[in-house]
Amino acid sequence: MLQMKRSKKNLHLFSTFFILFLNINNSLGQGCEAQNFKERSDISSTCNEMVVTMLHDRNEKEVLYVANKEAGLKIYDLQNINAPKLMQTIPSDSLGGMDVMNLSQNKNYVFLALGNHFNETQNAGMAIIDVSDPQKAFVSSFWEYQNSPGGAGIVESDDDYAYLGAMKHGMVILDIKDKRNIKFVSVIVPDINYPTPNPNPNLYNARGMELDGNLVYLCYDAGGIRIINVSDKNNPVETGRYSNPALNGKPRAYNNVVYNHPLLYVAVDYCGLEILDITDTSNIVLKGTWNPYNCPANNWFSSPVHANEIHLNKDCDLIYTSVGKSDMMVIDVSDPAKPDSCSNFGGADNSIGTWGIDVFEDKIFLSYICALIPFQSNWTGVKILNYSPCKLNGLAIPDNVLKVFPNPAVNQIKFEGDWIQGTSEIEILDSKGLKMKLGQAIYSDRSLQMNISTLNSGLYFFRIKQNSKILSGKFKVD
Repeated sequence: MLQMKRSKKNLHLFSTFFILFLNINNSLGQGCEAQNFKERSDISSTCNEMVVTMLHDRNEKEVLYVANKEAGLKIYDLQNINAPKLMQTIPSDSLGGMDVMNLSQNKNYVFLALGNHFNETQNAGMAIIDVSDPQKAFVSSFWEYQNSPGGAGIVESDDDYAYLGAMKHGMVILDIKDKRNIKFVSVIVPDINYPTPNPNPNLYNARGMELDGNLVYLCYDAGGIRIINVSDKNNPVETGRYSNPALNGKPRAYNNVVYNHPLLYVAVDYCGLEILDITDTSNIVLKGTWNPYNCPANNWFSSPVHANEIHLNKDCDLIYTSVGKSDMMVIDVSDPAKPDSCSNFGGADNSIGTWGIDVFEDKIFLSYICALIPFQSNWTGVKILNYSPCKLNGLAIPDNVLKVFPNPAVNQIKFEGDWIQGTSEIEILDSKGLKMKLGQAIYSDRSLQMNISTLNSGLYFFRIKQNSKILSGKFKVD
């Protein structure tokens, strides 16, 4: 098993370096900064009312919306994060008897992707929930896609239209201008004869997506990534596609995606994470991969990682992903060509496994499912964590705290700032977290200067100890 980098204190970008003050007792990670994960509370459920995923209210209300499958939508008050309180339930009976599988939010509305996608018992559907007052949330409208067994996996929306991932029945576009009256507009079922001719059609499912204006980035399961142009809502058109050729003839599952121009970050199940350059959508290029367990040479069922839902922290260049039996991994994507794990929560030996993840401000929410394959999990519910994001409440650390120059460096590097005193200690680590054997730093007038002529070109991390604090960051060597 790959030795994971233990921790990485979050980084805040100041031009060419990252800094954050942390307590000296926090361990410095191998290659990235400590997240300081602290589990605050659990919301437990049962396997007959399984939690699938969840979403913190995006209007900054201390509210959590939980897709509770058979139990419908559950809404929790988070004002006391140590003791979440159930405030409202939208039962499946008010949703056509359909399971709640996923959800998203646009302003005062939560959109539900309906229909059990673990089997063929339910059609795909969508509901709009008015959450302007979460304690009095109600169903504004409900829609079912007839003759679409296999349920729904995802829903995203703008003000006027919703896009429903209806699994093997493709992506459905719905008119939601009137939130009380959902109207069908069109559907696109991407070609299943890519990347494998004459495949098993049950393996091709619209299950993850990111919406950017008139483009939808669609995860099509065994069908890889598809880019759908929806400028003409009545006639959506596929304009780009990608599937890693290394997976040809092997199982593949493109599960979820986030977008940050010009890159797509894609969760690829037991193959980890792919970073795709979509500068030219007709010629998508694989930029980098996080593939710690040698997929596809490893076995789908024995892999400790099954990347599913993902969240990108753009300020920190970090990806947070639910990974099944290993719970959660954090991946440093500051160098898209060389993404690397930098922290984690949970582990492969705790007999529970995640499906979903949401990150909001200093809180992380992980959903756990009951499962037998591809991993075993005997508990379902939500774990709520606090962590140390690189931006706390929007307050940035002043950029006059420390200067690191030159950066990139050659032969010599200097750390300068009022915070540095003669008693400061400094350590330099490589991108794998190994401590470099260098000479003593020379202190002079609130600065430290080091000879780094023995370092090879690449990315390095530093930590400067001063009394009870640590100042950490990174620099490059040319």
